[in-house]
Amino acid sequence: MSEGDSVGESIHGKTSVVAAFFTRIGQVYQSWLDKSTPFYAARWAGTLLLTAFYMIRVYILQGWYIVTYALGIYHLNLFIAFLSHLRHSNYLLCDPDYEGPSLPTKQNEEFRPFIRRLPEFKFWHSATKGIVIAMICTFFDAFNVPVFWPILVMYFIMLFCITMKRQIKHMIKYRYLPFTHGKRTYKGKDDTGKTFAS
Repeated sequence: MSEGDSVGESIHGKTSVVAAFFTRIGQVYQSWLDKSTPFYAARWAGTLLLTAFYMIRVYILQGWYIVTYALGIYHLNLFIAFLSHLRHSNYLLCDPDYEGPSLPTKQNEEFRPFIRRLPEFKFWHSATKGIVIAMICTFFDAFNVPVFWPILVMYFIMLFCITMKRQIKHMIKYRYLPFTHGKRTYKGKDDTGKTFAS
């Protein structure tokens, strides 16, 4: 490899100013993401606020329905991945050598935790990025394709119902519940604090 062939290097082998700038921006962005990880309620509240702002903008402008429809389909896809178990994903079922975590199938089998195909943080991050991109699209008239929006709404509702029906059947078939509410919990014996003297 000759000098200057790698990304971010100038002809003389020094890092270019532009590459250093974008690297620094990426580091600051990742730092803020890392700091926001434990605050899931605040993250989701911000995303819901951003969604409301986007919906108000689309309502006031009376356009960009196709962008909103694409955003809805994208969020539906993310939600299905969030509800799905990693072991029962289509791409893992095709791999016979996969020996990763799985759910118990018999009463006496060892408990294995529910591992999502799309973790909560990635779900939030992808959903928020989708809203921001859709918001940016509303500033360009090229994305304002004239459509009859009630058809899109009916089609989205129908697609949502069919997809959720399939997902619920999948949950019943493989006996998993992706949420912690309503799950059976086991409590051990109370610790009395007494020790045995020898």
